This record gives sequence, C-alpha cells and structure tokens, in this order.
Amino acid sequence: MMDHPTFERENQERVQAVENSFHQAGKPLCKPGRILIGEGTVLKQGRKKIQQKIFFLFTDILVYGSIVVPGRWYKKQKIIPLEDIELEDLEDSDIFKHQWLIRTPRKSFFVSAPSSEEKKAWIEHINECRSSLMQGTSRKPSKKFAVSWIPDQAACKCMRCLTTKFGPANRRHHCRNCGFLVCNSCSKQRAVISHIHPTKKLRICSFCYKYINEEKFRNRGDSAGKSSSEEDELCPSGEENEEVQEGGIGIYSPSNWLDTKNGTWERLSIYDYPKPVPSQ
Repeated sequence: MMDHPTFERENQERVQAVENSFHQAGKPLCKPGRILIGEGTVLKQGRKKIQQKIFFLFTDILVYGSIVVPGRWYKKQKIIPLEDIELEDLEDSDIFKHQWLIRTPRKSFFVSAPSSEEKKAWIEHINECRSSLMQGTSRKPSKKFAVSWIPDQAACKCMRCLTTKFGPANRRHHCRNCGFLVCNSCSKQRAVISHIHPTKKLRICSFCYKYINEEKFRNRGDSAGKSSSEEDELCPSGEENEEVQEGGIGIYSPSNWLDTKNGTWERLSIYDYPKPVPSQ
C-alpha cells in the first residue's frame, strides 16, 4: 500500500494541506517517506487553563498547534520527534477525563481526548509509530524528560516555603526542575538543565538548586555551579505566556486515522467528554 502511486499522491496532498494550514508561521512538513497517520483535536492542560489544540501524528513526528479557524488555520506550531516522546496512561480526574501524559525532554504536559476510544486510538497509534521508527534505525530514544508543571490553580501558596501567598504582588513561578509552583524568593537560583536546554540557565527552586549542586559535587568532586541573575520568565519552548494569552474550547471534530491496509481514512465519532470546570 505504501508504494502505491495513488496513495503517495494522496498522502503528499494531505501532508501539504497540514503544512499550509500553519501558513508562513509553520515549518515545512513535506519530507520523503513521511506519512500522515492521524489528526484530531484534544484538550491540553496549560499553565493557567485547559485549551483545545489540533494534533497531527506522522510516522516520525507529532505536530500540534493552536486553533484559529478549525480545519483551515492553525498557529504556534510545535514539532516533537517521536523518539523524544514517552506516554503515560492516567486515570480520570474530576475535571480532566480520558487523559494521558506526554513527556518530552523540553516539556511535558497533560492531554485529554473527547472519549475513551479516542484516547486509546491516540496512545496506540503514537506508540506504534514510535516503535516502527526505532526499529532498524540508529535513532536513540530520549532517556531524560522534563517534569510536567503543576497548574497555577492547584496552589494558592508557595509549595516550598509554604508561607508566601500568591497574588498581584507575589507572582507564581515554576521550577523547571521539579515543576512546583514557587514564589520569587524561593526561585532566585538559575541552573542549566541539559535535556531542556544545553546552555541556558533556567529558573529553579532553592531545594532543587541545592540538590543539583550536591549531585555535581558527588559526580565531579567539586562544587561548581554559580547562580545567575538573568531573568527567565519564559519556558524553553516559549509556551508559558502562550497558555495565558490564548484560550477557548471550541467544537470537537472526530479524529481521522489512516487505514494502513487500503490507504483510506477512518473517523472516530464516539464522544462523552464533559466541559471542564473553569478555574476560580
């Protein structure tokens, strides 16, 4: 099926359509041998709120972005190589149903499908594509992954000192090493977290700073590592502010999946996803 001229032409048209939907803000997606496996909308837990995102699964990458016009226009394209992905199935919570965790070296986040069938389809297809990609290639899977950030609404006080209350005068910050919500006084230190960024010093809490320095001492026999005063208000992928500025949960459209036997598309249409409870 994969070598059939008709399928190759139709697949190229589908990949080109996805590339065009991100307009000039997106990176090129057309590549020899790359096949579009599936597409659909899911909910993504952001720093401040839950948002609807468009996801595209290819044979070697996972692409997602913000929805401007459903089916026609997306922006803030993110591309994740499948070898950098690790999935964890999760139980339902009171607010987030049919959820799972996507781990990557630079950023980890919770996502939710509109039904248990859609969740199963996403997890199975991503794992199958990743396994196929890793077989018989020199690609090596990532061994270190970024922690998932605790949502802003989950804590009203600093999770380290347990005294500072968050508010207009005391902003919430995320430790890039543990994902905790911390105050400025408890997160003045900076350190390089190599799997997130090879050289940039990122905001970390005082507890993690002490732990990282102790690890350096044990591994290298010294206490190297200096604090940096530079501000790092944005996360490495530039999404910390994105989740604040953009929002909205639109209308779900069923996900589409490639039938690898005949090269046609199949659609899931079972939905039981409740609307998320807005944060106070």
